[in-house]
Formats: sequence, structure tokens, C-alpha cells
Amino acid sequence: MARMNPEINAGSMADIAFLLLIFFLVTTTMDVDQGIIRMLPPPIDPNAPPPPPVRERNVFVVLVDQFDRLLVEGQITRIEDLRSQTKDFLLNPNNDPNMSEKRLEEVENIGEVEVSRGVISLQNDRGTSYEMYISVQNELAAAVNEIRNDVARQHFGRRFSELTDEALITAVRQAVPMQISEAEPKDIGGGR
Repeated sequence: MARMNPEINAGSMADIAFLLLIFFLVTTTMDVDQGIIRMLPPPIDPNAPPPPPVRERNVFVVLVDQFDRLLVEGQITRIEDLRSQTKDFLLNPNNDPNMSEKRLEEVENIGEVEVSRGVISLQNDRGTSYEMYISVQNELAAAVNEIRNDVARQHFGRRFSELTDEALITAVRQAVPMQISEAEPKDIGGGR
């Protein structure tokens, strides 16, 4: 008597493989790159007069060297302290002559407000890691945004990010400008 070879029905194997592929595509998480959400300024008009010089007291110097050490105003600083130091510099609550000047300006929809003349000068070494660069940028932007939130709450009862009226957004931006000057990376601390 002849013995029959049992066969496995392979017709549904393709369906199972396809379902497994779909399952893994749907459930797998992908690494998301970090980035900086920042609008670049418009090109400089060649016919425009040069900007006025910035007084030294109005410049907040932030340096990051090749070893990712953060120097703020020449002092080694932890990244966790950068936001509060930036806010202190820009707000200058005690009118310290070594911190940014404030000028009383009339801002539409807000009224008279003291506007900081402070400029944040950021300089990175060519060897600075991308992670440190992003962290410093985030802390500087967060400091300005926290000040903007305070101004928006004080005058409009909402956080800056919750404002929808373009006139109110513009008013808060005029009252709290984000002035970050970033120089081209160079060798700050020498070679590795």
C-alpha cells in the first residue's frame, strides 16, 4: 500500500506574512530627529543703513566649547541654569548696570512697557555636539518664551502660545523681542 505524503497548504502563508509585516510596521516606533523651530530673518537690504552699535552691557555672551562646556559671561555654567540666567539678564529686575538696559516704549494693545535692549550672543565651537547645541538653543528660546508668557498673562489673561489674534501676538513680540545673535562656529578652545 502506497503511503501518501502529507502536504502543508502554503496558500495562506503569504497572507500571514503580509499581516505580520503590517503589524510590525504599525507597532514599530521610529526615532524622531530633534530640530529647532525658528524663522530665519529676511535677507538684509543692501541699501539699509547699518544697525546701531550694541552697548557691551546689552550683550549676554554664551559660549559652548568643543567639550560641550557652557560658558555664560565667562563663567562655566550648567545647562539647567542657563534659562534663569538668561531671564535675569533680559528682565534686569534690579536695574543692574552690568545687565541689559530697558527702554520705555509704547506698544500697541499693551501700552507703555519696559523693553529690554539685551542681545544674546551665542558662539559654538566646531566640535560642539549637536545635542548640546540643541539644548542651548532650546533653553535660550524657552527663557524668552517664559517672559512672553508672563507679559501675555499680565495683559491678555492667556499664555503667549494660546494667543490667536495676530495683533496681540505682535504686541507681545514687540514687548519681548527674541534677539539671538549666532556667530559662525569656530575653534573656541583649541584642537582636540
